Amino acid sequence: MSLVTDEIRASASEICHGDAICQEKSKALLTEMGLPNGLLPLEDIEECGHVKDTGFVWLIQKKDKKHKFEKVDRLASYGTEVTATIEKFKIKNLTGVKTKELLLWVTLDQIYIDDSNTENIIFKATSGLYRTFPVSAFQIEDVKKDAEDVGVAKDTKVIEVDAAKDTQVKEV
Repeated sequence: MSLVTDEIRASASEICHGDAICQEKSKALLTEMGLPNGLLPLEDIEECGHVKDTGFVWLIQKKDKKHKFEKVDRLASYGTEVTATIEKFKIKNLTGVKTKELLLWVTLDQIYIDDSNTENIIFKATSGLYRTFPVSAFQIEDVKKDAEDVGVAKDTKVIEVDAAKDTQVKEV
């Protein structure tokens, strides 16, 4: 049963459809709230929404996703619907996210950055268990395409040409 009702959709400040725009919006919202932008590595997102008055957000993806955060060696599972209430430095009332601890999957309820140490992020389960990790482990750097990224040597000049400007049309 979905937590995102028609009533919630009607009160939303913003609703987006499609993976690319939802990826962009979710990362931007996490950054705006002072959280690392790699917390929600979802794929094939169909819909995302945000109710600014209450802070309620949702992301709906086509299928469940498991993701390993390599820097902290942790496996997380994201359901088809992820919902939460988001505020500055905090995600609470989180649904649809679990993490593997030893042999058990533990449901997460909160993710927050403590005021006393902003370099660490705390993940708290509904059972009360919590783990602390460096914020940097969940931060994704913006991918910038430069000459080296596409296999061009450092000393090679990259020249951009406006083909339309240099093209002449002659009638025969």
